[in-house]
Amino acid sequence: MVLRQGNTGDGCTVTTRREPAWKRRVVSLPNLLTYGRILAIPLIVGLLFWPGDVAMRWYALGIYALAGISDYFDGYLARVYAQQSSLGRMLDPIADKLLIAACLLMLVSDGSIHSWSIWAAIVILSREILVSGLREFLAEVKVSVPVSRLAKWKTTAQIVCVGFLIAGPAGDALLPKGWTSVIGIILLWVAAILTIITGYDYMKASIRHLMDDDAVEP
Repeated sequence: MVLRQGNTGDGCTVTTRREPAWKRRVVSLPNLLTYGRILAIPLIVGLLFWPGDVAMRWYALGIYALAGISDYFDGYLARVYAQQSSLGRMLDPIADKLLIAACLLMLVSDGSIHSWSIWAAIVILSREILVSGLREFLAEVKVSVPVSRLAKWKTTAQIVCVGFLIAGPAGDALLPKGWTSVIGIILLWVAAILTIITGYDYMKASIRHLMDDDAVEP
């Protein structure tokens, strides 16, 4: 904690307390939203352990929706209030990937994703692992790959498709029987295709450096 002294103009000295910069970054609103998204993961997973309970599906979907909304607002608030930080840049994509990966695994486990559609889930998870590795490598050689518009559509498709699949049978109360799951599976394949395309973009951007033995100092 930093102490500052100032003169009020009438001869009095006032001492004010100011939190260290690192502490303000850790507890900034954008980062708090990211922490909340990470904490939501075990709650959603726990609720999905009751696949036959319609109420649990709605609770899981509600928490998931709040987590998805927070994904937008943490970046928006960080830009608007100039609260961007290295911690936030590191945790934000990690939180997104953990949320999607945990939900996909649970949806495969309870049969919401089955048969050939499991391959779409495998493609999405494999791409995220591959891109994480490529990003780490590119950071070492100081190469930045900006997020493309297509990558943002991919993320949107993933978030929406998982939402429909979490709703699953609970969605039959709002849509004709089975449509909620069908829409979720269709969007899952759309997300998988976009995942392949955007993953290729990362690979193409890094292939020259991957072939360069001198790209990274031993």
